[in-house]
Amino acid sequence: MANNPILSVENLVVEYGAAKRGFRVLHDVSLDVGVGECVGVVGESGSGKSTLGKAILGLAPVRQGRIMFNGEDITHAAGAARRRLASSIQVVFQDPYGSLDPMMNVGDILSEPLEAAGQSRRAVRLAIAEMIERVRLPASAIDRYPHEFSGGQRQRIAIARALVRRPKLIVCDEPVSALDLTTQAAVIDLFIELQRDIGVSYLFVSHDLGVVRRICHRVAVMQRGEIVEFGDGEQVTRAPIHPYSTRLLLASPVANPQAQARRRAAWLALRQADRVLPAGQ
Repeated sequence: MANNPILSVENLVVEYGAAKRGFRVLHDVSLDVGVGECVGVVGESGSGKSTLGKAILGLAPVRQGRIMFNGEDITHAAGAARRRLASSIQVVFQDPYGSLDPMMNVGDILSEPLEAAGQSRRAVRLAIAEMIERVRLPASAIDRYPHEFSGGQRQRIAIARALVRRPKLIVCDEPVSALDLTTQAAVIDLFIELQRDIGVSYLFVSHDLGVVRRICHRVAVMQRGEIVEFGDGEQVTRAPIHPYSTRLLLASPVANPQAQARRRAAWLALRQADRVLPAGQ
């Protein structure tokens, strides 16, 4: 547990539908994120990892439990309270092109949240110029539109938009999964640099243990809506204890073709063992 948590999720249950016939997506989930810490949430599709991020952002129905942010209960924050939180909690999505308005240039995309917060034109201009520099884009990017950039550059724009109001926490929902391995590495390095320089905290959602190994201080592994392993990032991503975490590790890609082939063979062997073992074994 973090000594100084900015975010605490306690016994969270998320359920869609009616109370007695609803479909439960999260089962009694608890975790915390410290100030300046990156906590990874890893699992296959359908594990509930993205739903956890949505619940923190107020986009999923919480049935039980609570979400504490900076000492405040935000479990059911709505309306003005949720809008106020936008300055402190931001999100970076998987698809940067889908999350950026194609009709707005980069300058307008970054200035919109600052103008909504009532900042002066001069303050807005300075903040935009600084953020463009921080995410390693040329100053000329301000006047260009999202379709003029590569996927990696668009994700840098999305990161700049998330950071421009200097939030305390960013929910990163598969932020590099749509990028090739080389671009992934560059964007992860950018996340690490920004965290070091600004002190922002991350909840980093991913399906790839190899990705979170590079950036996350602690890692929670989710399966079927539950956290099955949560601990030090190095330990969980290199020598996991839970069998499901081991399967995720073997499924994560590596650059060496021979090592990848060995991982694939071991993963297939585990899957075969799952099929022949009696239920509950």
